Amino acid sequence: MTGQQELERKSVVTGFLRHAGKVMLVRRSERVSTFRGRWAGISGYLESEQPLDQARQEIREETGLQDKQFHLVCEAPTLEVSDSETRTCWIVHPFLFDVEDVDVIHLDWEGTELRWVNPDELHQYPTVPALAEALAACLRLERVRHA
Repeated sequence: MTGQQELERKSVVTGFLRHAGKVMLVRRSERVSTFRGRWAGISGYLESEQPLDQARQEIREETGLQDKQFHLVCEAPTLEVSDSETRTCWIVHPFLFDVEDVDVIHLDWEGTELRWVNPDELHQYPTVPALAEALAACLRLERVRHA
C-alpha cells in the first residue's frame, strides 16, 4: 500500500450454523475485542494449525454444542477482507454446518443474542465485514457439490 500503513494480517474462522434453511446470527457482546454489537457467525482467531478444528472448537465453546450435534456441510475458499476500521486484513476461513436441535444452543459471554434468519436477510443486519460474502461462498459451493 503506497502512502498508507500496511494492514495487519489476522486469520480467523467463521462457522455458519444452519437449521431448516435459516442461519444463526449472533450479536457480539461488548466484552469482545472487535466489532462489538455487530452480528456474526461463530468466529474466532485461527489458533490451531487446522481451520476446521478451530471452527469446531469455537462452535463448542460459544454454543455449547458437542461435535455430534453439528455436521460439516462445506468449507468455502478463504476470503481476504481489508478493513480500514481495524487496520486489518482478515483472512477468513468460512464453514457451513447443519445443526439438528437448536434448543440445546446456549451462548457464552461472546454473544448476547442469537437469531435464525434467511440467508437473503443478512443485509438487514449490521454485521462484521464481509459476512454475507462468506456465507454466499459457502452456499455457492454447496449448490455446486449437489448439482
